[in-house]
Amino acid sequence: MGDFEPLMLLRRLSAGVALVAAFGQAVSAAPLMDWPDLLARPMPSATKEFPYGALPQQVADLWLPAGKGPFPVVLMAHGGCWRSGVAKLSIMNYAAEDLRRRGIAVWNIEYRGVDRLGGGYPGTFQDVAAAADKLAEIAPTYRLRTDRIVAFGHSAGGHLVLWLAARGRIPGGSPLRSAKPLPVAAVVSSGGLPDLEAVHAQDICGAGNVEKLVGARTALRPDVYADTSPAELGVGTDTEQLISGDQDPIAPPALADAYAAKMKRKGARVGALTLSDTGHVELISPGTPAWAQTVRTIQALLRR
Repeated sequence: MGDFEPLMLLRRLSAGVALVAAFGQAVSAAPLMDWPDLLARPMPSATKEFPYGALPQQVADLWLPAGKGPFPVVLMAHGGCWRSGVAKLSIMNYAAEDLRRRGIAVWNIEYRGVDRLGGGYPGTFQDVAAAADKLAEIAPTYRLRTDRIVAFGHSAGGHLVLWLAARGRIPGGSPLRSAKPLPVAAVVSSGGLPDLEAVHAQDICGAGNVEKLVGARTALRPDVYADTSPAELGVGTDTEQLISGDQDPIAPPALADAYAAKMKRKGARVGALTLSDTGHVELISPGTPAWAQTVRTIQALLRR
């Protein structure tokens, strides 16, 4: 697939779901960023790529800061509506490089989307879990601190990092349950999709993509969200922070607000912050106020 095909798919996706951004919001005074505003920048490169499986999508990139360490770690997951043909891990390279320059190691994971053989349920989740657990394996060699990992995800990746943190809550008997999941101390979900049932009902990212992601209902598995949606699993960390753009055409702030309210009623520590004059792309674009806020949030959570 050429470099420009995922870009065009991202732009079509943004245009196709732009109506969900309405919700009575005022039009931003300044033009919002589009994907070329980010992806036309020179692309930074990771320190090293690691396979965690035999397939092309089963890899993760390590971004290692200068110095001797030990280094704090952010586990990162990209979005793209869970479709490999829409986005891949390199869309997060700018954010990863910015964190690396600040002395934070980044573990940026790839996974099979619902549009790839073996993706969907359970493959996409199993890839994300295996990629996360690979971090524990390589951490001693590269002087990575795993005592307080912060997971950061954008868009569909926001859903995936919330899910990673809640793996310990997955019901027994599920193919997604892990015996010893990598512990995640805190999560930052940026423009994320935390409630898959709501995402499906509102046709965000395409209802068919969500259906492939969560799998089919069966007599033995009547609730397809019980092991796939953070809104059903609950909070698996000491802190979750959701960050939304008030002009985001993909993930309207109402999604994050509703999830945070539901989790707070269960006694969880969840924050939902909406940033003004911010769309979807600004959330992962170094140099924007939205990214500056995200960095401050990540740094604070790493220090806690």
